[in-house]
Amino acid sequence: MAGGGPLGAIYEIGALCALDESLQGLFFTKLHHYVGVSAGGFIAAGLANGMTPRELCAAFIENDHRASEVFDPAWLLMPAYGEFLRRGIMLPGLAASALWRATFGRKSLLHALETLGPALPTGMFSNEEVDRRLSALFSRNGRTNDFRELGTRLTLVATNLDSGEAAPFGQPGWDHVPISKAVQASSALPGLFPPVEIDNSYYVDGALKKTLHAGVAMDGGIDLMLCLNPLVPFDATQVPALSMAQRVMRRGLPRERQTIPRIVDGGLPAVLSQTFRSMIHSRLELGMKHYEHAYPDTDIVLIEPDHRDADMFLANTFSYGQRRQLAEHAYQKTREMLRSRKTSLSAKLARHGVSLNLAVLEDTRRHLISPAPAPTRLGRAIRSLEEVMEDVSHALGPAASHPA
Repeated sequence: MAGGGPLGAIYEIGALCALDESLQGLFFTKLHHYVGVSAGGFIAAGLANGMTPRELCAAFIENDHRASEVFDPAWLLMPAYGEFLRRGIMLPGLAASALWRATFGRKSLLHALETLGPALPTGMFSNEEVDRRLSALFSRNGRTNDFRELGTRLTLVATNLDSGEAAPFGQPGWDHVPISKAVQASSALPGLFPPVEIDNSYYVDGALKKTLHAGVAMDGGIDLMLCLNPLVPFDATQVPALSMAQRVMRRGLPRERQTIPRIVDGGLPAVLSQTFRSMIHSRLELGMKHYEHAYPDTDIVLIEPDHRDADMFLANTFSYGQRRQLAEHAYQKTREMLRSRKTSLSAKLARHGVSLNLAVLEDTRRHLISPAPAPTRLGRAIRSLEEVMEDVSHALGPAASHPA
């Protein structure tokens, strides 16, 4: 389970729910080894603790406050007051040193300002609530917050900030750390969250080293590896202009989200997103080639979004507001992928006693999230009028901008 912020977790839950109901002979709470990186650590830890994909969906996506297990995104938006205070205490002394260098020390202003670097917070938001909440969740009857008490193997990978090496929490020598603390460390994205201190060392996001860390499980000897990767670079050259019907389906979205002519037209956010996705995916591709050669007896199935999927690319990586729509989208796209690859997948999965449930895959009535109530007659009339008016504006737009 790779990382990808809240968007990554949302995609993985939607995809897992589709896989869970479509793969016969495979039980996602009874697998041999789970490996989680960054946001994927949340999902991997839940599965290893016996939470089914649908239960994860109820807790992370549905967010029904009547339920006993709810993931609240507010956990990740609490300012890191402790970090601000620790750095703030250092500021007066560092400011005095900078002033001395800029005046009596005759250093350049830039050199003097560099002295203030240690006073800058290492993260904007606190992730301590993740540890506390998950500790309570995994301490309930039938679950555990101790790697050593699990009925299966779980590895949550973080990165040692001082050495840059991977830290495989859950492996021998690393399994004394609570699962909740390992999730916190593995998902501590630098700049967003402060590094997590464990045994006098500091750890950050596990994706800094590798995208999947699948070799952790393969070294233990497995015959089938399922890899979920939520972030892929977007191929805008393969996306045709949207038809009128497709524009109607995207009502309510900003105009720039209705078509994607070129990445550069999206400005700096789109360019940075494409750059980040391309970097981590190229690393993933190299890793996959290595796995194929180093572990020839292991069948690998990679599940990820289509490179032409505009909805996944345009979604904010750190947004949680559209979780229901995006989880449903991931669910349906995964079902679509399984149908399109059913011949090759069936042959590969059959070697492990797993088969595709074609009846489930062909059932078009299946949804992850309950569909919204049907609109009233008045609502349909207003919606129809809005669609006509917008299509008229689309038709007149070019003429208005290029008058004769």
